[in-house]
Amino acid sequence: MRVALFLTCVNDTLYPDTGRAVVKLLTRLGVDVDFPMGQTCCGQAHYNTGYRHEAEPLARHFSDVFGEYEAIVTPSGSCGAMVRELYPRMGERARAEGRGDTLARTLAPVVPKTYELTEFLVDVLGVTDVGAYYPHTVTYHPTCHGLRSLGLGDRPRRLLQAVRGLELRELPGADECCGFGGTFAVKNPDVSAAMGADKVRNAESTGAEVLCAADNSCLMHIGGTMGRLRTNMRPVHIAEILASTEAGTEASTEAGTEADFSTGTEAGSGAGTGKEPNA
Repeated sequence: MRVALFLTCVNDTLYPDTGRAVVKLLTRLGVDVDFPMGQTCCGQAHYNTGYRHEAEPLARHFSDVFGEYEAIVTPSGSCGAMVRELYPRMGERARAEGRGDTLARTLAPVVPKTYELTEFLVDVLGVTDVGAYYPHTVTYHPTCHGLRSLGLGDRPRRLLQAVRGLELRELPGADECCGFGGTFAVKNPDVSAAMGADKVRNAESTGAEVLCAADNSCLMHIGGTMGRLRTNMRPVHIAEILASTEAGTEASTEAGTEADFSTGTEAGSGAGTGKEPNA
């Protein structure tokens, strides 16, 4: 099976090791992974801030870049939800404005074959045990887009429960937003900070070493809050846990390879395919 990695802007700019982890994991499972060099922003930031018309060229470009692939896999619930939930809405709005069906027809091919990583693993590949090893205590935060827009349900938990050496601990208030919400954190900083503090305090109460999620944007917000509150926990993307094996340590188990979510920096660059991503 030949799939395309849709890395997303945040991961390309700040957390490329997550992309490397996706490539390592899928390759281990026998999937051929391409990284289309023409990929750019999916338009989510524009759309969510009210610039729907400005998001349309980005959506068309996304369809042009990814349309030929059997599946499009992204390590981001929010960007996956943009394609699956909001691209059809953009087409409907264009039609309602009297601009015809062109946009809807252009975007339609990529909508059903865009998958967040964990649903691709469980629903398309049919696996929950991916051969991972991660000897740490972990609590899982289901991010809003994955939980509510994509309906990921227990897929991430099933994958984590199958990881050897991993002890999964229940997160109190797991279904509560962490307070990031993209521009929400900029427009409502006090509310956002308070929500983030609640999330971190709940995570700390589990005694886990790691807080795991499927969106680095949320992990960036949570990690910054962890840094301000001086906790001993660290945020790790689920892809990096699932890519980890007993023989390798790419899943943030050694100093120098972990993402620094408190500052928005990470060791290394690129998406792990031998090509430099420019998403």
